[in-house]
Amino acid sequence: MLYYVSGKVTVLEPGLAVIDCGGVGYGCRVTAYTAAQLKLDKTARLYITESIREDAYDLYGFWSREEQRCYELLTSVTGVGPKAAMAILASGPQNFTLAVMTGDEKLLTAAQGVGKKLAQRIILELKDKMGGATELDFSAGPAAAVPAQSGGIALAQAALQELGYSPAEIAAALKGADPNASTEELVRYALRAMVMKG
Repeated sequence: MLYYVSGKVTVLEPGLAVIDCGGVGYGCRVTAYTAAQLKLDKTARLYITESIREDAYDLYGFWSREEQRCYELLTSVTGVGPKAAMAILASGPQNFTLAVMTGDEKLLTAAQGVGKKLAQRIILELKDKMGGATELDFSAGPAAAVPAQSGGIALAQAALQELGYSPAEIAAALKGADPNASTEELVRYALRAMVMKG
């Protein structure tokens, strides 16, 4: 099993990146989001999900583990194949997670091959999987004083945890946020705070 490939990017085309690993070029199917992070002739690491069928052996490469996990969640939904999953993730794992957590069908149907019914099924099947951990352990001290009773805050916490942030990072990023704001606004607020801090 391939976990990741790391090497120089020798080919970069829409939907495809070739990574040279010790003289062997691994052709990886990539999202527009991942392709935007890559630069030709620069070293990169892509996390790999393999797809082996009778007539094909494909490698799907992802810039981050978060994007890879979103892809694997998407392809677990009946009716979502690799092509549709890659199209949905074109705008990045953060936007996809936000769309599921806030029930935003429009963002999902913007992807080629995704109709309204399929978008609804994705949201229905994945919302619990992505937002099940709403009771997080905020033991980081004073910064953890976020009103956990707010539904929007709880969903925002779950969405941010899904993106790989720790409870302490989330608590700090949501400090001072309006507890009455929508989930989408809270996630954007927290992401902005983290970007400013980083």
